[in-house]
Formats: sequence, C-alpha cells, structure tokens
Amino acid sequence: MDRRAFLRTTALTSVAAASFARLPNVWAGSTADNRWRAFEVTTRVEILSPSGVTRAWVPLPLGEDTDYHRTLGRTWSGNAASAQAVRDPRYSAGFVVAEWPAGTAPVLEVVSRIATRDRQVDLSAPGIAPAEDPAVLRRYLEPTELIRTDGIVEATAREITRTAGTDMEKARALYEWIVENTFRDPKVRGCGLGDIQSMLETKNLGGKCADLNALFVGFARSLGIPARDVYGIRVADSADFKSLGRSGDITKAQHCRAEFYAAGRGWVPVDPADVRKVALEEKAGGLPLDDPQVVKARAKLFGAWEMNWLAYNYAHDLALPGWRGATLPFLMYPQAETGAVLLDSLDPDTFRYTIKSREVSL
Repeated sequence: MDRRAFLRTTALTSVAAASFARLPNVWAGSTADNRWRAFEVTTRVEILSPSGVTRAWVPLPLGEDTDYHRTLGRTWSGNAASAQAVRDPRYSAGFVVAEWPAGTAPVLEVVSRIATRDRQVDLSAPGIAPAEDPAVLRRYLEPTELIRTDGIVEATAREITRTAGTDMEKARALYEWIVENTFRDPKVRGCGLGDIQSMLETKNLGGKCADLNALFVGFARSLGIPARDVYGIRVADSADFKSLGRSGDITKAQHCRAEFYAAGRGWVPVDPADVRKVALEEKAGGLPLDDPQVVKARAKLFGAWEMNWLAYNYAHDLALPGWRGATLPFLMYPQAETGAVLLDSLDPDTFRYTIKSREVSL
C-alpha cells in the first residue's frame, strides 16, 4: 500500500490534551477516580474481488464529545483516488468514504483515537442534568423501519408497564422484562437486525445486542420516553466480566447499547443485552439468572456502562453517500460496494477487514 497516496489527520492538540486534566465531576458520573483512558483503533479494509468502481465506508467515533467519550483524532491512508470524512446530517454519524477506479486493488486504513471513562448515573440522587434540546428528544421518539412504536410493540410495552408510574419506573420495568424474557442466540449473524415487531409477532425473543437492546428502545419510544441505540465496538478487556470485553483483535467485537432520557438525569445508560450475554457466555454451559455474576451485571447495567467500548453513532435507516441502494438499518461495521453491488460486511470471502485496538497514553 502506498501510504503517500492520501493521508488526512485530525490531531489532538496540546491544549485539548491539557483539558482532560481539568474536566470536572459532572452529573453523569464516571469511575471513582474520574480516570480517562485512551485507545487507538485501526480498521484496515481490502476488497478482494473488485469489479468496476469500488467504494468503502468506515465508521468513525461519535461526533459529539460527552462526559464519558471523546474523540482525540483520526487518520486515514491507502490507495484510493479520493477519501474524505463525512457526517450524516440527521444523526451526525461519521465515516470515512473512499473511492477507487476500476482496475485497482482497494486498500484503506482508518485510525481513530478516543478517550473514555466509565459512565454511571446516580439514580438515587436528585437530578441536576441540563435539559436536552426538544428537537433531539422528538427525534428519538420516532419509529424507524425496524424499530416500530405502534401495534404489538406499543401493546406489549403498555402491558409490561401497567403498574409503573414514572418514566423511570417504566424504563426499569422494560429493562427487567427484557432480561427475564429474552435470550442471547449465538446462531444469529453479527449483532442481529433489530426487527422487533417480527420478534414479538413470532414470539422468538432470541437475538443479540442489536435485537435485544432495540426492544428496549422501541418499547420506550412507544410509551413517549425518548430512547436510542448507541452503536459501537469493544476496545479492551472488562474489569468485571470476561464475556464483556475484547482487546487486540476486535474485528468481531461490535456491540450496541441503549439509553433513555429522564428529566433531571439526562441520558441514562442501559444494556439488557449484555446481561443476557453474561448469562450465556461468562461460564461454559451458561449461568441462571440468579447466579451472582448475572445478578451483578443486571444491577450494574441499568444506569451504568463500563467504558471499555468505543461509541460510533445513534443512526438508523442510514443512506450511504454515493450508494443508490437501500438504507442501512444501522452502521456498526465497515461497508463496501463494487460494481454497484453492496458487499456482505460479514462475509470475509469478498470483503476482508480487520479492526485492532490498543490502549495508549493520553
């Protein structure tokens, strides 16, 4: 690969680096020592059998800095005729878009640097979070193509929360119902699709993170509680659960989470799908829901996330720039098309990519 063919960089300046030392303790919480960690994530894409013009789209970290996740910089290199960073106008989902002419063996490498710290919302204290933009809240009440908010979705959510009063109580009831009634299905490809209406109609409540956490999002929205999926990838081992971390080669470590909005507390993190992952994978043969490890995960993952994880975006029904076909349900994997055919991002025979992570110094 001719690394001089193109190179674009957004670097962390010394001023930005120094700002991390001055970050205050804010409402959404973090680790007890307020410690930030930095990671470098490298995605390398190769198109093995190009046919005509080829394009690739590689996700970039979350566009907006939060009190638990910040982008420090990104670079990209390879042999493309053109490459640029683009953000979706609706969700601000970021990706590098590269294009190659016919007759080229396409290669692209994208390096992202992020800083994260553990996230925890104190649900017992009075809320002091600033109010969210009403336009943002309206956006995360809307249905998507696969996350419906009417029909069986709304009816199920109302039945689950029939004895709940506040939005917080309703969100808790939805979370507990998903933990109790779903299961992680290892046969599902990738992270699943998130077709929650089909899951409920068929009574097949097995899936992976994009399915189980989408249930929470759809249920919450159907009750008027703003909620959203957050798509990303694990970047380090977990301090608490061996099944909830990955370091080094993270090519297959994609993971989506969820959060809902509560007045006074802002966006509250949840992850019922990872509770089910602990139940299935923490020990060979699986664990019952009353096992101490599962109980621990269940208690933690309503209101907290361990931030050994990079967040990409909140996007649904995403149109890829330059692609004339159907929209994507979500963007969590590198995507590519060649000869006007969108390649299967889970098929290594035609679309090869690797994603590697390493912890670096701030």
